[in-house]
Amino acid sequence: MTTEQLDGEVRALIAAERPDGRRSYRVVQWATGNIGGRALRAVIQHPDMVLAGVYVHSPEKAGRDAGELCGLDDIGVTATRDIDEIVALGADCVIYAPLATDLDELCLLLASGANVVTTRTDFHRAGSLDPEIRARVEEACRRGGTSIHSTGSSPGFVTEALPLVLTSIQRTLDGLTIEESADLSHRDSPDLLFEVMGFGRPPAEYNERRVSALQDSFGPSLHLVADALSIRLDSIQSIGEVATARRRVQIAAGTLEPGTVAAQRVTVSGLQDGRPVLRFRATWYCTADLEPAWTVHATGWHISVDGDAPLDVDIRFAVPLERIAAVSPSYTANRAVNAVPFVCEASPGIRSTVDLPPIVAMLGT
Repeated sequence: MTTEQLDGEVRALIAAERPDGRRSYRVVQWATGNIGGRALRAVIQHPDMVLAGVYVHSPEKAGRDAGELCGLDDIGVTATRDIDEIVALGADCVIYAPLATDLDELCLLLASGANVVTTRTDFHRAGSLDPEIRARVEEACRRGGTSIHSTGSSPGFVTEALPLVLTSIQRTLDGLTIEESADLSHRDSPDLLFEVMGFGRPPAEYNERRVSALQDSFGPSLHLVADALSIRLDSIQSIGEVATARRRVQIAAGTLEPGTVAAQRVTVSGLQDGRPVLRFRATWYCTADLEPAWTVHATGWHISVDGDAPLDVDIRFAVPLERIAAVSPSYTANRAVNAVPFVCEASPGIRSTVDLPPIVAMLGT
């Protein structure tokens, strides 16, 4: 059955309100990796959501129960690799969490009438998109009467929602810096650390593509905050740095030899007249014994606001390092799930943090 074949009676059932007057949203989870699997669990347990379907890429996951895929009891919803089956569900929203964005499938979902919340970083600011891609996505939203919103913990919460709150008590702003720190010494993911991130390699092999990738991910957030605060940004600039291990270091993922990359730092800056006004800096490290010496912070975020009401805010993840990998997906997945009602009620188009009301979690039954 296609979306067009859903008659008025079925559509009325989809949009039906609960007896207490609160709306119930039918949600599809797209992809069930670290983030998607955590989002799937949250949707199943959410008081105002009904899991309509699950899309998976792996043949090994197809046909399995959604509950099994996220560590819960079976719930009677079976995962599929057939996009037509997903479209035919007529869901209110799809939580789109693949490793890479497929524009064809994304536009198909939007045009079919399904709103999209995505943990992909492509749509944080419509004005930062390639004009052709923006036009294509907006046309799909127009056809389906739908909206799409990119969110997560970082970028998202810490680069948009939190800065907008902290600057709400300022009347002048000389600078705002968001620092993200991650101690990866207990992260038992050799492929991620050594192959993807390049730890344990000679400094000369540091991949500058990682710097440009972070600019693409975080630059739109800085632009979005600047737009909201009526601050002019002339350009976005990114700088990458590395520090090496002073001596052999054993971490959960393997061994770092002396002189190999043991820490990385990328700074993305929004410049005005050559001066950084808004900055995001990510520091990932596997040891604090570095050459050159760096001051590294515990895993979490530090936000400093230089204005007429100065602020210095530390947010630490209150989790032992050996449990960070198990807990950290919630920081991104939960915000995406909590955004679903707000995106479903938004006007059609690419909707940013500024376009939506503040995301408030519905925690009660």
